[in-house]
Amino acid sequence: MNIKKIENMAKRRGKPFKILIVDDEPYIRDIFKEFCEITNSVEVDLAQNGFDAVNKISQNAYDLVTMDLIMPEMAGVEAVAKIKENFPHLPVIVITGNATERLITRAGVSGADSLLYKPVMLDDFVDEVANTLEKNLGRGF
Repeated sequence: MNIKKIENMAKRRGKPFKILIVDDEPYIRDIFKEFCEITNSVEVDLAQNGFDAVNKISQNAYDLVTMDLIMPEMAGVEAVAKIKENFPHLPVIVITGNATERLITRAGVSGADSLLYKPVMLDDFVDEVANTLEKNLGRGF
């Protein structure tokens, strides 16, 4: 698990990473928040759907977004497209439990950086967050 990697990157940049977790299920949001908060090098904000996420991103600076695909009000695919349209360098990890291959392909075309399938294990989640943050450090955040 790459907790030390996240901590070292945050230390080098002089501040914690800010992550937005987007999922319509409160239990899932809470679990991913707990995953992130195993280190003090990450601050977490939550959104319950794509519409909420797009609004929060337009008002706050985030280093990473995790996005469920199937949600009410605004699905993840549409939210990822809007996010990438306005913030093309903001990394997005899609996390889904029951999306079809076609929907996943559409999300990839919309600019998602990576994909995880639910149920997500703590090690896999932390490793993907660390790798995505590391890959995007050169983009100026």
